[in-house]
Amino acid sequence: MTRAEQTNQKSLLTEEDIYLWNEGTHHRLYEKLGAHVGESGTHFAVWAPAADRVSVLGDWNGWDPATNPLSPRGSSGIWEGFIPQAGKADAYKYRIVNGGYVVDKADPYGFHHETPPRTASKIWDLDYEWGDEHWMSERADRNSLRAPVSVYEVHLGSWRRGEDGRRHLTYAEMARDLTEHVTAHGFTHVELLPVMEHPFYGSWGYQTTGYFAPTSRYGTPQDFMTLVDTLHQAGVGVILDWVPSHFPNDEHGLGFFDGTHLFEHADPRQGFHPDWKTYVYNYGRREVPAFLISSALFWLDKYHIDGLRVDAVASMLYLDYSRSEGEWVPNVHGGRENLEAITFLRRLNEIVYLNHPDVQTYAEESTAWPMVSRPTFLGGLGFGLKWDMGWMHDTLEYFQHEAIHRSYHHHELTFRAVYSFTENFIMSLSHDEVVYGKRSLLEKMPGDDWQKFANLRLLLSYMFGQPGKKLVFMGMEIAQRSEWAHEGQLDWSLLEHESHREIARLIGDLNHLYRSEPALHELDCDPAGFEWAVPNDSPNSVLAYFRMASDGDRILVVHNLTPVPRQLYRIGVPEQGEWVEILNTDSETYGGSGQGNLGGVGTGPLAVPHQGRPHSVDLTLPPLATLILKHGREPEDPMAGGEEE
Repeated sequence: MTRAEQTNQKSLLTEEDIYLWNEGTHHRLYEKLGAHVGESGTHFAVWAPAADRVSVLGDWNGWDPATNPLSPRGSSGIWEGFIPQAGKADAYKYRIVNGGYVVDKADPYGFHHETPPRTASKIWDLDYEWGDEHWMSERADRNSLRAPVSVYEVHLGSWRRGEDGRRHLTYAEMARDLTEHVTAHGFTHVELLPVMEHPFYGSWGYQTTGYFAPTSRYGTPQDFMTLVDTLHQAGVGVILDWVPSHFPNDEHGLGFFDGTHLFEHADPRQGFHPDWKTYVYNYGRREVPAFLISSALFWLDKYHIDGLRVDAVASMLYLDYSRSEGEWVPNVHGGRENLEAITFLRRLNEIVYLNHPDVQTYAEESTAWPMVSRPTFLGGLGFGLKWDMGWMHDTLEYFQHEAIHRSYHHHELTFRAVYSFTENFIMSLSHDEVVYGKRSLLEKMPGDDWQKFANLRLLLSYMFGQPGKKLVFMGMEIAQRSEWAHEGQLDWSLLEHESHREIARLIGDLNHLYRSEPALHELDCDPAGFEWAVPNDSPNSVLAYFRMASDGDRILVVHNLTPVPRQLYRIGVPEQGEWVEILNTDSETYGGSGQGNLGGVGTGPLAVPHQGRPHSVDLTLPPLATLILKHGREPEDPMAGGEEE
């Protein structure tokens, strides 16, 4: 049997696959390209259209590039072959020769890779017996825009470590510990900073080389499946940070893959990112969007992932992003919009929701690009939700002002109402806000230590009161004092101090309240769920609003943004009766001063209109605190007689 006959005998690629590949519409390329192990050997296929020769070298052939050459599949640009000697766990690379250019590349479709700093791929299967059937059957409801979505953002390598912080935990260890922590604090989802294989640990995963493999730093693909499965069985969704905007220039990666600029633009004004010193994908080349969409579907198909957070969308949308005049190339119309990237993002979302209508995609988009989270048939980009970067910026700016100056910055909090329902927003206090000298969330807060903690309680409860889904980065739930450091772990010793345990307790109670009260989550993305009560009291730095559910249930949220208590602070309310104080961040339970309203206030039997509403309540507003009140029972009419005989 000739080598060509042997190759064709075991080919996984059908003529339809080749047709769809050349058309750029094959969206599950991971099923055909890469290394696929069977009972009698392994089939290899790699895209390298400009190569003169391609071979596979690995453990089984002594890393000899002459032993196992691959054959071209027509004019598709794909090289393939079947190697009986290659088996599971063998390390391998592709030797690519283009004239004088000779390079050994990791497999772009590899399911598993050696642990960095080693860079070879490993033959692997994805066999696993899942136990999350209950979660998957309910996932559509859990991910709905009407559901409570409270996300705990995690960098797996620095959340917690073993042996006094020296050793990374395995996926299996994190499955136990992370699930316990997340459920204890009431989060509905975790979002993992990129777990895809990456050579530089300090990139936090954002410089990805293995788009189809979880990093081997913490274990095997099955170990990562165990982590996802365990979270699911505990009722916790898993969102992955995913990076289709740029990729690193490491020699074993995608850059200059076959001796040409295969995945990236050749022109550095289009194909090189000045901020990250990385390559930019060529979204106009048919095969590149197919590669990326296949990666997105891979994580949803094979790892039961519940959502993808797409990183750095703004850098994809704008050709002049972070570039000066003359450093970028206009589009065909002379504009700054990246038309190919726009088409890719729309197609990505269409394909994701077509195949997995019960997941969500999240855009980290930092500009005013319109309709990011609106359907493509309306002209939107098609994402499910968008990070509210404006809210994050304005809110943190406001909270860093000393209380005495806050009356002059009241608009930084109220401005959000102008745009808060133009997108489906998730409010994020993410990793980006606690690195590079920005200080931890606690240390951003002004005042002495008591005021810092009070302000932090106020900030967190302000986020949970506002319409929109929620996200906090790990460490914020224990009031981390130091900035996030990816080479270490969270300072878990802080929980030896009551003030830090009180913040953790508050986070748990906020999550419980958010999840249990439809008025606080059901209409997060609908203007019918929000109504101002007191928007403009800048002299007192007081903010109040109503949150509503679809059945008319109503909750009043009041923020006193100064350390001055307010007595008999009157707020107009639409319903007569008792307003029960269901959360007070100044409670001694959370480290506060214990001021409040003794569990609730009533409107009284006689209507006292105020602020255009038929009734009113007089509240005690504790210092630097949030009150959340729920309308309760109607009062008895003192003029009413008894029941008729």
